[in-house]
This record gives sequence, structure tokens and C-alpha cells, in this order.
Amino acid sequence: MADPLIEAFGAEETIAPVRFEVSGTRPEAAVHDLGGIYAGERWSAAPSNGRFDYRYTAIGDSEVTIRRSQMHGEIRGWMPGGGDYVVTWISAGTGEIEMRGERWPMAHDVPVLFPADEEFSFTTADYDQRLVHFDREFVRRVAATRGQGGRALRIDPRRSAAESVEHRWQGALTALSRALRVGGSDSDAWQDAKVTAAEVFLDMFPPQSDDLPDALSQPRNARLRAAVEYIHAHAAEPVTIVDLSQAAGLSVRSVQESFRRVFDLSPLTYLRQVRLDRVHEELLEAGPQAGAVGDVARRWGFAHLGRFSAAYAERFGEYPKQTLRR
Repeated sequence: MADPLIEAFGAEETIAPVRFEVSGTRPEAAVHDLGGIYAGERWSAAPSNGRFDYRYTAIGDSEVTIRRSQMHGEIRGWMPGGGDYVVTWISAGTGEIEMRGERWPMAHDVPVLFPADEEFSFTTADYDQRLVHFDREFVRRVAATRGQGGRALRIDPRRSAAESVEHRWQGALTALSRALRVGGSDSDAWQDAKVTAAEVFLDMFPPQSDDLPDALSQPRNARLRAAVEYIHAHAAEPVTIVDLSQAAGLSVRSVQESFRRVFDLSPLTYLRQVRLDRVHEELLEAGPQAGAVGDVARRWGFAHLGRFSAAYAERFGEYPKQTLRR
């Protein structure tokens, strides 16, 4: 059946059913199978107490999938940013996520969000893990129905799920499973359950929304908008003009001309302003902490702290340490 969200927002219908399973008893097979699913790098696996076996299943469609990963043994590696939004929790064993040098353990039966926009590492052992994958474009369309349209969504993976929403999350998971069991991924019940699950996801991990300039809502700026949204989604990563060209489907020269025409800025100057805004937001939340300025600045791509401080003062009328003292 047609997805009403696709009809409402004019997206091309490319929903496809998803159902697969991989399993085995060799560490190298687990690295190949599981690392391949997540396009991971530098993965390694080993037996635990002389035993090793794994099983990974997924069912749903290309917008939402329910997954389960089980292993007797240990596995670790690096995951790239930019893929699905993935909510996960373990009910047995141990797990830990690390991003930007910060680590947080996975408590049993507590949902956490994989970092969506940055590379991160993980370590798990002897675990039973559940995962729900949400396609980014699907979440964006659901967010638009909630008044968040026209904005690039940023979701902080370090933010804990709100306890008040966790019981709704359990209800959403039950509805997803029931819809698949009774009607399958083509049923009306599955389509409704997907939307409800995405809404609960957005409540459980509330996104920080970047207001985009009004000019980007004009049809003639649609490709420029894609480049701008790429900047907002990947501001903490190395971003090149070629990246923006590919995101927008424009030549490098056309990207530069479009930024000049609409913003009177070069693309990299626009990127720098977004990064300065992100630093400003973090410093306002951090409060007075010794050494915090340099750490935050480097996290957002500013390697030369002297030039960063001058650019920050020019944009906000105060130096970073003054922001911290507020």
C-alpha cells in the first residue's frame, strides 16, 4: 500500500521489505557478517570462555526494522556516522559505546541511541541485544508532521532516554511486533505502528533543530538546501566543497555561486558559522569548567585556538571564556 507520509511530502516510494538472518560459530565470520551489515571498520571478535557463536536477525522494511543480535563471545569495532537512527538495548551481557573519548556503558534494558552523525566505537561481550533501525528520511517526514519540517534534525546520543517515555516505547515495540506477526510489512497496521514508533522515538530522544534560512524553502533553492542540510548534519566532521557538491547534485562552481547568491558567503564560511554556533550552544550549557573551551572547539573542527577565539568574539561579541562564566 502507499505510505501516506510519502504522498503528503512528495517523496519517491522506495519502501522494500527486509527479512534476513546471519549466524555462525567462527569469529572471522562474525566480523564479515556483522561488520558488513553496518559498514564497520577495524572489527575484531574472539571467543569467551572458549565458546563462540552468534545470530543476527532483522525483519521489517527499509524504513523501520526490528533486529536482534546474540553472541557468546566478544566483538568490538568502529561504526561510521550518517546511517540509520538506531535505538538499542541489551538484556544480557555487557556493552560500551565510546565517542570523542567519552564512554558510556549500556545498562540492561535501558534504550540508548547509537551516535548517528559521528564515528564511534563499541565493545560487547556475551550479549543479547535488541535494535530498532529508523531510516532518516522516514523520521524527517514524521518530524515534519509534528511541526519540525524545514529543519535539519540533530539528536544528541549522549542524552538519556526520558523515563516517562520508556513505557510508551515498550508499547510501540509491542505494536510493531504484533503488526508484523499478524499482517506483515504490507499491512495498514504496520504502517500505523511505524509512525507511532517514530513519534515515540522523537519524544524519547528529542532532536535539537537548526532553523534554516527562509530562502531555502523556495523551490529554486532545493539543491542548495540539500548542501546546507549536509553542513548542519555533518558539522563536526571534515566537510569539503566536493562533499557539498555531491550532496546537492551540483558542480563545485554552482555550489559556490549558490552560497554567494543566497547568503553572500562562501560554503566554508557558512560551515564555520554553523560550527561557531554549535560551540556557543555547548559553552552555554557547560558552565564554568577549566579547559572546556579548547576541548569543545577542537570537537567542532577548530584546530587553531587563537583564530577560533577571534572568530568567536566577532560572531558573539564576547570571548569563549566569557560565555562559560555566564
